[in-house]
Amino acid sequence: MKEKKHTVLLVDDEQNILNSLRRLLRKEPYQLLTSTSAEEAFDLLAKNDVQLIISDNRMPGMDGIEFFARVKEKYPDIIRIILTGYTDVDAITESINKGHIYKFFLKPWNDHNLKLEIRKALEQYDLIQDNIRLDKKVIEQNRKLKEMNEHLEDLVRERTRELELQNRALELSHAILADLPLAIMGVSADSLIVLMNNKARAVLGSDRIQVGCEIESCFPKELCAKIQRTLENGCCRTRDECNLENEDYKVEVIPLSGRFQGQGGVLIFHPQKSGD
Repeated sequence: MKEKKHTVLLVDDEQNILNSLRRLLRKEPYQLLTSTSAEEAFDLLAKNDVQLIISDNRMPGMDGIEFFARVKEKYPDIIRIILTGYTDVDAITESINKGHIYKFFLKPWNDHNLKLEIRKALEQYDLIQDNIRLDKKVIEQNRKLKEMNEHLEDLVRERTRELELQNRALELSHAILADLPLAIMGVSADSLIVLMNNKARAVLGSDRIQVGCEIESCFPKELCAKIQRTLENGCCRTRDECNLENEDYKVEVIPLSGRFQGQGGVLIFHPQKSGD
């Protein structure tokens, strides 16, 4: 990728000074623009991307100090070097202190020193612009990071709200299940009792049958075998009769379906009245 050239604007009301500066800088990697007045220089600045201006101080209409003061207002990034005589040093020093001017050279200037200072000034310009671009990039990245964090916070809040609703629904479903008028029991695929509602505890006896017990220790072997076959089959519900605590029940076995298929089932105990 070809490196972009710097643009240097030379301003002096004397054409021979401009010619001398052009000869001095002709071998430097700069695009050179020339102007014989401050007004013409502003026209060139409006049409070109200029990085450095070298201007004479004593010019008709607008001197170099005033010119650079206005340049700083409109184009603060441009490096400003002024050429002056000995009699202007105090005014130039004051202008440097105010930040209007980067550096000044006395006439007649030293060619080598002037070229060296121009190179240093443009290196400083590039460094400042790199820092500005880096600052803008950091600011933009921070802005995007802030947006991502805010979006993440919104997602966390939404997910928290969903979990709270799900937990509330789960608590409510447990309460509904616990208070159903049917005796309901949950059994895992390995024949462990994992759930009993209030009605099941009441009719089956919570002292004898508890969550964590194996069904083989609680029910007749024939019933346990049918329950196990139904759970293993996993698709058809069955009914069977049994006597528990001197009461007759019809036991309905319902295997779990969907993503829990094969992992267990539900037992519903229907009490049988005489004559049923």
